[in-house]
Amino acid sequence: MEVKIQKQENGVIAELIGRLDTPASQEVAPAFDSLKEDAAGTIILDCTQLSYISSSGLRLFLSTRKAAGEKGGKVIVKGISNDIRTVFMMTGFLNLFEIQ
Repeated sequence: MEVKIQKQENGVIAELIGRLDTPASQEVAPAFDSLKEDAAGTIILDCTQLSYISSSGLRLFLSTRKAAGEKGGKVIVKGISNDIRTVFMMTGFLNLFEIQ
């Protein structure tokens, strides 16, 4: 699992590459913590190359959304596959996030 972070003028883009399973979630948690520093702006989670997400991965998304909400920012999830869209639908995450 790899997270590539690009800071931009009005926020940050995090490109998620690979499988966000439980071990990978623990590995990339510091990267998600760094996203929270930019939570006052827009955080884009680019899932174009994300092939799988576990409940641990979903918790990272949720904690990032909470941090953004507390600081007046927002989280946009873009490029999710049909499989991940199904997970988002079953867990109610489609209603929690702006999906592009």
